[in-house]
Amino acid sequence: MTFRLRLLAAALALSAGLAQAVTLRVANQGDAMSMDPHSLNESLQLTFTNNVYEPLVARDKSLGLAPGLAVKWSQPSPTVWRFELRRNVRFHDGTPFTADDVVFSFNRAAGDGSDMKSYTSGFKEVRKVADHVVEIETTAPFPILPDVITNLFVMSRKWCEENKATVPVDRRKGIENTASFKANGTGPYRLKERQPGQRTVLVRHAGYWDKVEGNVTEVVFTPIGNAATRVAALLSGEVDLMEPVPLQDVDRIQANPAYQVVQGPELRTIFLGMDQKRDELLYSNVKGRNPFKDRRVRQAVYQAIDIESIRSRVMRGAATPTALMVAPGIKGFVPELNKRLPYDPEAARRLLAEAGYPNGFEVAMNCPNDRYVNDGAICQAIAANLARVGLKINLQAETKVTYFPKILRRDTSFYLLGWTPGTYDSHNALTALMASPNDKGQGQFNLGSYSNPKLDELTLKIQGEVDQPRRNAMIREAFELHAADVGHIPLHQQALAWAMKKTVQAVQLADNQMPYKWISVK
Repeated sequence: MTFRLRLLAAALALSAGLAQAVTLRVANQGDAMSMDPHSLNESLQLTFTNNVYEPLVARDKSLGLAPGLAVKWSQPSPTVWRFELRRNVRFHDGTPFTADDVVFSFNRAAGDGSDMKSYTSGFKEVRKVADHVVEIETTAPFPILPDVITNLFVMSRKWCEENKATVPVDRRKGIENTASFKANGTGPYRLKERQPGQRTVLVRHAGYWDKVEGNVTEVVFTPIGNAATRVAALLSGEVDLMEPVPLQDVDRIQANPAYQVVQGPELRTIFLGMDQKRDELLYSNVKGRNPFKDRRVRQAVYQAIDIESIRSRVMRGAATPTALMVAPGIKGFVPELNKRLPYDPEAARRLLAEAGYPNGFEVAMNCPNDRYVNDGAICQAIAANLARVGLKINLQAETKVTYFPKILRRDTSFYLLGWTPGTYDSHNALTALMASPNDKGQGQFNLGSYSNPKLDELTLKIQGEVDQPRRNAMIREAFELHAADVGHIPLHQQALAWAMKKTVQAVQLADNQMPYKWISVK
């Protein structure tokens, strides 16, 4: 049977079961900003596009590695990984999936405009060995490479070339192309409708290569920024599942017998970053110098923040304060280092005076108000804390649609960000957030350009180290260096909270991914 006949047969079978068609209506506080899977390395963006596109190596329900578009992988040499690709897979437009698409996609992800460079920074070459075999050669041994590529999604080379989408959508420059609004993946769902900021509709792909566990045939995704409106939409029956749940509404929803709230720890760390590169700080009343280059100023900011008050009042207990840039559950986490500097406004004032700012100074702070749990309120609390030690914070809280392009251009002096290591390994946070930025993708999200050559050296060694005790010791040393420098200011790990009708069965993962193929509606 030809592919077209198989696809027709599958479509007929699907249409024959339309009486059992199931629509899932999902609401989130923000929108996926693009359909381009290489345009933004952000969890909501990746979890949404992962329903349409797929990686070579996927994750299972316990976040372990699982075959995706590659059926198996091996390491012929310390710097070469070989992947045998799945056969008889086609993109949504019917184009066969081959090694050419993998080589094209990984080069695209490593190219200009891509937000995924931090995953490819250790790559030397991606090459085709046969139609269904590819090799990735790295600049140094890279034992965790299969973990690293789980968020690198494969696009159709033919489709991208035909639609003039061979380079990623650059969120920093606001440049859009066909891949912003259309999609052509190999995943279980295909894009039916895209109205940015309003709604996006996915439908089950009849020709998907794998069995889908859930019964959802259509997903209607709606961004609802206002928390009260989002809850009202759930309780009125307009949506079936929403996240995040406003913390003040958890008990009310739980008390309704028709609904449930699913909660759990998240692997995301919320932290503050500061510009440590410019000689003169932007958006500040300090001229001719940059206060954040002085470790004493960074420590003053740290010790002026009442993290317990943020945990109990702003986050209503749904947060775990942290001193590290990674969460428990991430490989390399060091429990004994997870001790914050004490909250001490007097010490903060002394440090500012020692650094030459006895009366404090003024600076703008960038913050999203629709990305993390209570993100706007967290920044307001921090601004109030810092005001008590003489730092006047001009808070610029805005939708992530404008926030991310701004901070990714490094057009910021002081900012709040959240990070879940996509590899579930500390090396990811080190190379993406803490290592010195370079043009290969290292330090791509080190937006304040913190730099310590010794930490950079350790990060490279950690990448290739196969002896686990030795590797853990180097991770510990790198974290100690970063903490001593006050390179960033870790705040907390937020808790996950999804609310849904009791007729909805979903799998909640600690990375807050939401694969629709695992969701069923009774």
